[in-house]
Amino acid sequence: MNLVTAEHLTKSYTERLLFNDTDFSINEGDKIGLIGVNGTGKSTLLKLVAGLEEPDSGTIVRGRNLAIRYLSQNPTFVEGETVLESIIRENDGHDHVWDFESQAKSMLNKLGITDHNEVVDHLSGGQKKRVALASVLLSTADLLILDEPTNHLDSEMAEWLEDYLKRFKGALLMITHDRYFLDSVTNRIVELDNGKLYSYQANYEGFLELKAERMDMERASERKRQSILRVELEWVKRGARARTTKQKGRLQRYEELKNQKGPVAEESVEMESVSSRLGRTTVELSDICKSYGDKVLIKDYTYFFLKNDRIGYIGPNGSGKSTLMKIIAGWVQPDSGTIEIGQTVKMGYFSQENEDMDTSLKVIDYIRNVAEYVKTKDGSISASQMLERFLFPPSVQHTVIGKLSGGERRRLYLLKILMDAPNVLILDEPTNDLDIKTLMILEDYLDSFQGIVITVSHDRYFLDRVVRRIFAFEGNGVVRQYEGGFTDYQAKKEAEMAMAGESGGAGGKGAKGGKAGGPAGQSGAEAPVKRSEKPRERKLKFSYMEQREWDTIEDDMAALEEKIADLDTQIAAAATNYGKLRELMAEKETAEAKLEEKMERWMYLNDLAEKIAAQK
Repeated sequence: MNLVTAEHLTKSYTERLLFNDTDFSINEGDKIGLIGVNGTGKSTLLKLVAGLEEPDSGTIVRGRNLAIRYLSQNPTFVEGETVLESIIRENDGHDHVWDFESQAKSMLNKLGITDHNEVVDHLSGGQKKRVALASVLLSTADLLILDEPTNHLDSEMAEWLEDYLKRFKGALLMITHDRYFLDSVTNRIVELDNGKLYSYQANYEGFLELKAERMDMERASERKRQSILRVELEWVKRGARARTTKQKGRLQRYEELKNQKGPVAEESVEMESVSSRLGRTTVELSDICKSYGDKVLIKDYTYFFLKNDRIGYIGPNGSGKSTLMKIIAGWVQPDSGTIEIGQTVKMGYFSQENEDMDTSLKVIDYIRNVAEYVKTKDGSISASQMLERFLFPPSVQHTVIGKLSGGERRRLYLLKILMDAPNVLILDEPTNDLDIKTLMILEDYLDSFQGIVITVSHDRYFLDRVVRRIFAFEGNGVVRQYEGGFTDYQAKKEAEMAMAGESGGAGGKGAKGGKAGGPAGQSGAEAPVKRSEKPRERKLKFSYMEQREWDTIEDDMAALEEKIADLDTQIAAAATNYGKLRELMAEKETAEAKLEEKMERWMYLNDLAEKIAAQK
């Protein structure tokens, strides 16, 4: 059953065209992950579907009596309301109010909100997001629309939410950059790319395969177009013996092929690894202790960072991870213990809050305040060029930062940190608000970064990809060391809880190779040719089959051209339905191959016809 249908969506924001005559639908049972580069309109699409904004053109039809709940990136609350009052008001009309209160308290506890009578205004941004998430999940909606639900959730909360949404009976449309979460929860990925929406009936892993297939198909189609264009050009140069109307049709076909646009190359963030030389002494923490009131965050923590260390810190929200990052950066002083920072250390601190970002500045000025040029392995690159590599084209560089999306601000803030060429990089929740493409490039950048990487993250994929040692905040100031990434840590904890190591391994059968054999094919012996002493000059002429082919070949080509034109129309209509698109692209490729074959055959027969005519 179709819940939401959007057709011919077009939407602009300031000078940006976000959607360009694209279609989208949500069906019963869909669990959709919406992905794309930050600033391209993902959050806007969620608002359009939720009915909070209207498109510039196009229509959005929602099913009758469809109940929708929307979680915004930055939820707002009624001033003075407590946590519980807010949730009850937003779910007014829920059956069994007393039972609902009990459910609400239970869910809030799971999300780390234990004081249910706290005024919402007093909560941090992350806590407010979790209160809003609980309210949306407790609703009886048919469709949940969630904008970054995993932000501000620790690993345990993310796993709980993952399980909850997998069991959720309604439809789901969400934006998240947590790739393990996407892989586990979704059954459909919708990608926003260059103003169009592409749908893939798969989870994240399947999407990666299907996306690669789509790009291969587009590249193959472009190669085929160029090949046909070359033959068409040859035809245009030679002229045709066909009727004038048919010749005009061929010329029109040539012009259409020439004017077609090839596939747009994907934009991606390009980061050159830049850093300063790091000496023998790096960052040495000895017996660090830190408490706030009666709450002990860090107790007797000692660690000497090694060159090229890749360290991840994990633990529940509020356990002290960000406090430790600020201690390392010198922003917060420990209660006791010592910190020794080497003379060659140049620290870059990518904090959660973008603390030093003046939103009244222009994008280009914000980066120029750090450096006009930065040295990379390719030589000196200007601030403007670096901005372009970070997907800030010249048209955006003179935009005021306040007009950027949250994700674009994070990307700009990351560029500012890297432009300063640090050799110790502290990343506090770097995966919040960064799109998947930027995360992938950041991960590649960190692979070649010549320095120390220290990160706080709840993103399990990012931790597995980047870190080689984990420190877990386990309560009462205990910070415990584990080797490997997040999956290694998780396996170790599970083994400890089970009081036994993992055992057993699946065996597999080896495939037995076989050798096919058979008699070699024999070619027939050619009869000797009897030569006359004075061979007669043989005149060129069409064979019976060649003559029939020559008489009909242009009609065959015209029919194929009409078929390809019809397929182009169907492909344009199905551009966002990947399954149908795949069938149509395959059919078009077959038709184009036949047309190319016919064109090459026409060139041969045309040459032969010209030689025959020259004999007369």
